[in-house]
Amino acid sequence: MIKPLHDFVLLKKEKEEKTTASGIILTSGKEKSKFAVVEEIGSGVEKPDYAKGDKVLFKEYAGTNIKIDDEEYVVIKDEDIIAVNR
Repeated sequence: MIKPLHDFVLLKKEKEEKTTASGIILTSGKEKSKFAVVEEIGSGVEKPDYAKGDKVLFKEYAGTNIKIDDEEYVVIKDEDIIAVNR
C-alpha cells in the first residue's frame, strides 16, 4: 500500500452506485461523490480529527487521483478534509 508523506492523506474513493435502493437508474451525468475512506495518514499530520477507516468529505478539486488494483484512491493534503462521518 502507498504510504503518504508529510501532511498528505490517502483516501479510498467510494464506488459509484448505478442503481438506487428503490431501483432508480442513475445516469453518468451524476456528480461524483466527494466522500472517501481514510486508508493511510502521513506522519506530518498533527492531531487529525479523523482516523484510519473514517469516512470523510473532501474539497471538490483537491488531490491527485490514482488507481491501484482496480480501486480508485485520492492523495490529498490534510487541510482539504472538511468533515468526518463516523
